[in-house]
Amino acid sequence: MKINIQTAEVAPAPQEQLPKKEKGSLKKFIKNNYTGWLFNLPLVIGLLAFTLIPVGYSLYISFWRTNGINIWEWRGFDNYIRMFTVDREEIGIVLLNTFYYVIVSVPLGLVVSYLLAILVNNTIIKGVNSYRVLYYLPCMIPAVAAALLWTDMMKYTASSESMGILNQMLISMGLPASRWFQSEGPSAIASLFFINLWSSGSGMILWLSAFKNIDKGLYEAADIEGASRFRKFYTITIPMSTPMIFYNLIMSVIGSIQYTGTLMYSSGALPGRGSDGQSLYMLGVKIYNTSFKISGAQGYAAALAWFMLAIIAALTGILFKTSKWVFYGEDD
Repeated sequence: MKINIQTAEVAPAPQEQLPKKEKGSLKKFIKNNYTGWLFNLPLVIGLLAFTLIPVGYSLYISFWRTNGINIWEWRGFDNYIRMFTVDREEIGIVLLNTFYYVIVSVPLGLVVSYLLAILVNNTIIKGVNSYRVLYYLPCMIPAVAAALLWTDMMKYTASSESMGILNQMLISMGLPASRWFQSEGPSAIASLFFINLWSSGSGMILWLSAFKNIDKGLYEAADIEGASRFRKFYTITIPMSTPMIFYNLIMSVIGSIQYTGTLMYSSGALPGRGSDGQSLYMLGVKIYNTSFKISGAQGYAAALAWFMLAIIAALTGILFKTSKWVFYGEDD
């Protein structure tokens, strides 16, 4: 017995037709979203006028000898070559002071603000909110006002009666008065490290936000296991706050390399004007002096600014490359 199996031909399914592109879609998109763009317009104008255009202009003039007005002489890469030839000795001093400032001030600021945040994170302390406000208040003082305040407090004169309050305190304790920023020793730049602690409250706020995001269940589990306070701090608090440590580290390095506060404290921060000028002469100050105190050197100052950008980019890249110690949470 033979069985014939006939296969039925299956008709192909009709192809789905893609919707035709609606005419005037761009016009409709603008009509539906113009309100949001209007709200973003001030930000866009600000970025263009105060960031993107100045950045592009600085790169352009870095290849010229110019004052930005009537002096325009094409230099090519001469401004960049000049850093490592004609000005190599001065650039060496500037970089040495800048890196010394970064190496000392960044860890010091991070540690002090971190410990300060741990102190005020304890809600058991009575009036802890008042302490938080008091520690943060100095950060609200404008930089220029704070500079004038510290300059007056650290004033050194021949007469003990007209000295600043800090020197008067030293004299009252039987100690010699310090010249602070005008000293011939390392205390000129050491004064900056002391002053920077004045603004530790800003870092304290960031640390507090990191502490609040740590799961309290971790501490409860540690308490059940009988972990000590130091053990919980070392195995929970520090690892769980490493993302904020990494963020503050990067921002502190960038800010320290660009630091120009020595302009407010030293007598011009120029080389050859005493030890205060040498020890406080940093890269940001070099760029400022070149741009505003030397005629026709705005192009060279722009080249120095791009050299600073290259240093910041290199250090930031190194920090990201070595950031395996940062704990972002367990992978799913």
